[in-house]
This record gives sequence, structure tokens and C-alpha cells, in this order.
Amino acid sequence: MSGRTSEQLAFMSQASNHILVVEDDPVTQLRHAGYFTQAGYIVHTASDAEQMAQQLRQNPIDMILLDVNLPDADGMLLTRQLRANSNVGIILVTGRSDTVDKIVGLEMGADDYVTKPVEMRELLVRVKNLLWRINLTNSSDSDQQHHIALFAGWQFDLASRQLWYQTPTEQTEVKLTKAEYELLCAFVHHPQQVLPRERLLNLISNRVEAPNDRTVDVLVRRLRNKMEQPPHPKLFVTVHGEGYLFGAQVSSR
Repeated sequence: MSGRTSEQLAFMSQASNHILVVEDDPVTQLRHAGYFTQAGYIVHTASDAEQMAQQLRQNPIDMILLDVNLPDADGMLLTRQLRANSNVGIILVTGRSDTVDKIVGLEMGADDYVTKPVEMRELLVRVKNLLWRINLTNSSDSDQQHHIALFAGWQFDLASRQLWYQTPTEQTEVKLTKAEYELLCAFVHHPQQVLPRERLLNLISNRVEAPNDRTVDVLVRRLRNKMEQPPHPKLFVTVHGEGYLFGAQVSSR
């Protein structure tokens, strides 16, 4: 694992994230660009689909704030094209409030959907959550080839998704669902840190049906049942009013 602290990693990650604001209204574009620049991100702007394509060619864009109504293209179709060719994060920003439009946008491949007028603090939280998930996924992808996490007698092979408990006499493998695997990855990458439910939910929300505030609680309970002896959890510690903390020291080989 890295010798840097979680705070240093979070700052470095945020400082290196490139956001592309695609918005034809100059006032809204300026507002969004200024807000996220002040928040510490590297911000690029585009007023139409042609400029967006140019920015994507020239810069390592991590996430796009995409207006659905552009003068030269439909944002929904652009979303589908983007998703077919890349894993860039996409948050649709639009004046359309119809639920059908939201569903269509998500089905086209958008990660999130917000309606105007946008509350900037809420949008910032959504951006942070999405970029955190993207950064975590990228970190996992780069680490997984030869990364086995070791903690509290457990061995967790992130590449093969195998989890087993090692004793002097035997080795017991535990099967994980996709959502359980991704949640455990989040904990292993952030040991002894309090992770809010919202942050964890953002990671696994596309992997389970009808996610809600209780989804994380259910998955943590499943992991506890598979990996701990209740009623005194030591790996997945509930921090009341805040979230969960992974209590083990994690090393790797």
C-alpha cells in the first residue's frame, strides 16, 4: 500500500482531476467553471459538441458536466457516443425534470443527472462522489494485477476476486457477490478511515437493484456474517451518525 496518508492521496487525486463543463449558456458556464476551479479542480469549458470533442482530444478529461440542450447536438445522443468510446464520468445537467428523461439519460450511460437550477454544493458532492469512484476504480485496476491484501488472517486477491482465511492447518475460501467485492475493495483501500454511507453507496449503486440508504447496511451485514463472529464486529465498525470504519491493518504482497 502507498506510504502517503489518505488526506494526501485525496488532495493529489482532486488536484489532478480534469472536469469539462459543456454548457452553451455563458453565465452558467462561467459559474460552473469558476466554482469547480475554486474547489481545486482543473476545469475546461466547451459551448457545443464540436468544442467538447476538441477538448477531449486535447486534455485528459476525467468527468463531463454535460448540458442536454446544446445548439449543435442532443446531449442524450452525445452521452451514448461517449459511453461507447470511453469510461469518462458523465453528469447530465439539464432543465428537463421529467422522470422519463432521467431514466433515458442513465440508460444512455450517464452516471448521474441533475436539473436546473442547480444547487452548487449538491453538485459538488455529486462530482466528488463520482470522481472518488472513478479514481478508486482506476487505482484498483492498476494495483490488482499482483496485489493481494493481507489483514486479520485474511488474504484478498483483488485480481482474481478470491477471499480466503488462512490458519496454520487449513485455508477456507469465502465467495463474494460483485457488490460485496466492490465494497470490500473500498474498505481495503481506505483502512481505519470512516467512510460515509453515501460515499460507499455511490461505489456500488450501479451493481444492485433499487439502491437506497439501507443498501450499504445490508452489504456490510453480509460481509460481517461471512467474515466476523458477531456480536462484536472488529473489521466493519459502525460509526454512528457517520458511516463505517474498516478496523484492520492492511498490508500487501
